[in-house]
Amino acid sequence: MNDQHARTSRVPFLPASRRPRVLTGLLAAGLAGLVSLSGCAGALGEGSPAVSGGAEAPAVPATPPERPSGDPSAPVMPDRSPSAEPSAEPPAPDAKIPRDPAALAAALTRTTAMLRDAVDDWRREGDPAKGQAPEPVVLLSLYEQRLYRHLARNPGVASRTYGKLPKDQAARARDNVTAIRDLLSLAHPVSGPVKFRIEPPEPADVLLDGFRRAGRRFGIDWQVLAAVMLVETKFGRVRSPSYVGAKGPMQFMPGTWKAYGMGGDIEDTTDALLAAANYLHASGAPGDYRRALYAYNHSQAYVDAVLLHARQMKRDIRNYYAYYTWQVYVITTKGERRLSGP
Repeated sequence: MNDQHARTSRVPFLPASRRPRVLTGLLAAGLAGLVSLSGCAGALGEGSPAVSGGAEAPAVPATPPERPSGDPSAPVMPDRSPSAEPSAEPPAPDAKIPRDPAALAAALTRTTAMLRDAVDDWRREGDPAKGQAPEPVVLLSLYEQRLYRHLARNPGVASRTYGKLPKDQAARARDNVTAIRDLLSLAHPVSGPVKFRIEPPEPADVLLDGFRRAGRRFGIDWQVLAAVMLVETKFGRVRSPSYVGAKGPMQFMPGTWKAYGMGGDIEDTTDALLAAANYLHASGAPGDYRRALYAYNHSQAYVDAVLLHARQMKRDIRNYYAYYTWQVYVITTKGERRLSGP
């Protein structure tokens, strides 16, 4: 999109009563049950809700409070289970998930360390601006995602697991598990055939450059834009429109796009990121991210999830590359199904 044209066609701030409603598509599909997440423009996802109505959220700190559970400073307990034996090889796509909190803590600690090393290798020796992530990153990220999803569905086990993790690891796990749990609370299981178009995302550093450019343009933290896209379409993997008609990598409703799309293409990633940043800015960001994200999707659970993921990316950019390789899940009446990845 032409920068000058976008500048001159920017839509001014509109009060909530006059602002086009932005539904979460994938979640709106979330009415269908996709577990990826959607936001301002409408996407079904792991927690992207298509909630209508409701007043704007009051101004509160952008960073959600920690939710204490267990003693995060407690040491990691040794894992005696056979499945927890150290291995230099990344876990298989369907590797067993431990059930014991000590084993889960050990698996998380080991997987996170290996994943960070794999991401460092990818950034140093590979080229995240070209092609897809290397296999070790994909497999380790998938296993970590599956561990978090297991803990999200088992709060008691999660609480005991946090207490067996080092402090930093416990904080990271708590943020991710809480975000996933928030999004799962918004999903509506699919009872019929599952039909979503899934495609590989654009290269990680191409997206990163887009987040940064859009963020600078409208004064939005790039990590917040990235978290919205993660929740909406898992960084563009989900290409199907929502059942209510939300489209594109940021899942915009046509009316919202007309007001904030600045004449761009709703399916184009660069245009969609600029539109999302434009909408968030018009809705109160960066001064009040909670208000802006609530306008994007009328759900406090959605707002919390986006901010938790954004916080992790701010703490360590390697978390962005890990999230980039998270896969798409759909919730059905018979359980969850993974729609992307190995």
